[in-house]
Amino acid sequence: MQHYQLCIVRINTFKNASNDLKRVIKMDLMTSYIEELNKLNFKNMYNNDFLLTWEKTYDEIKSVFIVAEALRKLRENNISSKIFDSGLGISLFRDNSTRTRFSFASACNLLGLEVQDLDEGKSQISHGETVRETANMISFMADVIGIRDDMYIGKGNKYMRAVSNSIREGYKEKTLEQIPTVINLQCDIDHPTQVMADTLHLINEYGGIENLKGKKLAMTWAYSPSYGKPLSVPQGVIGLLSRFGMDIVLAHPEGYEIMSEVEEIAVKNSKVSGGSFRKTNSIEEAFKDADIVYPKSWAPFKAMEKRTDLYEKCDFDGIDELESQLLLENAKHKEWECTEELIKNTRNGKAIYMHCLPADISMVICAQGEVSASVFDRYRTLLYKQASFKPYIIAAMIFLSKIKNPQSVLEALERNNKLRKFQ
Repeated sequence: MQHYQLCIVRINTFKNASNDLKRVIKMDLMTSYIEELNKLNFKNMYNNDFLLTWEKTYDEIKSVFIVAEALRKLRENNISSKIFDSGLGISLFRDNSTRTRFSFASACNLLGLEVQDLDEGKSQISHGETVRETANMISFMADVIGIRDDMYIGKGNKYMRAVSNSIREGYKEKTLEQIPTVINLQCDIDHPTQVMADTLHLINEYGGIENLKGKKLAMTWAYSPSYGKPLSVPQGVIGLLSRFGMDIVLAHPEGYEIMSEVEEIAVKNSKVSGGSFRKTNSIEEAFKDADIVYPKSWAPFKAMEKRTDLYEKCDFDGIDELESQLLLENAKHKEWECTEELIKNTRNGKAIYMHCLPADISMVICAQGEVSASVFDRYRTLLYKQASFKPYIIAAMIFLSKIKNPQSVLEALERNNKLRKFQ
């Protein structure tokens, strides 16, 4: 029996147990997770950043899932998972965010860190402060820095690495007493916290990571009456889920290509995992017999490259013209909508529908968008559940970066049995 299933059995037993038995069961909550971690090599997670999923080994990725589940079970059983008595989590959002912003704050709080948001408009960054200086000034007592920088091709991930390099230089020069972990909360290339949460959702739905093998996933473009949506979600999905032996179909209209480098990663991953990766320009073909569908709008890679170039030149007339062109192009593909008819053509008409949210819901958010209102409403609870895994994923990334021996700390948290809240 897999540790996920084992814990579900224990929790159901716990609900109906006497107080004495509850104490015994509580003291055995972490055993299966610790046993799973003992089988993995994740030592390089310690004191390291989390910037792209494909930079991590399979064992390292799996360790994040296991620790996330362990932290979730501690909280569900009212056991404190604080590993910090003090410290800061710094958040820097260069794009709007609801779920990721609050997930980062929740993750930091779960581990005992306070959160300070870095508002660039209220900092010296607007006065020309360098990346090196900013990185050092915010890191004196910080343990983690979460960055979202997803709008400009070739910029976001590069900026995160510049922050990380500056921090490590500061530590080497003894300016800093510790090295804050840099976590990618979405960049121009990948959205690790989102796609890791998506994957953990699927692991729970299918009863184990091994049960993802052979499942067909349709990562498809969908129509939106807006432009400029990042490519990081579809790229992150194919870059990660291709590691688990899934049959992945990337579908989009002609001209809406993503980064070819990420497609190559998906092809390589699929060969190693025993899965498959292919592309199509038909949403109907992608949905046919799919187990999971992920219809999501994104801007063409070439358009995003052009947009970045126009912003660098401060060519705002050019940006307005590009936006008009892209909106007209989007409007040619309104049939790329997740409808009841398309869902009926999935495996047994019961595919798992996924979205990173917020979705463009037809006749609710806009006249026509990514998904019909009836489909979205039917899957709404499952979508919220999907989103609920993100705080635990982020917390697990921090945990594994800051704790050299996670097994012993998980055991200590369980043994201490400190109440998260009085009841």
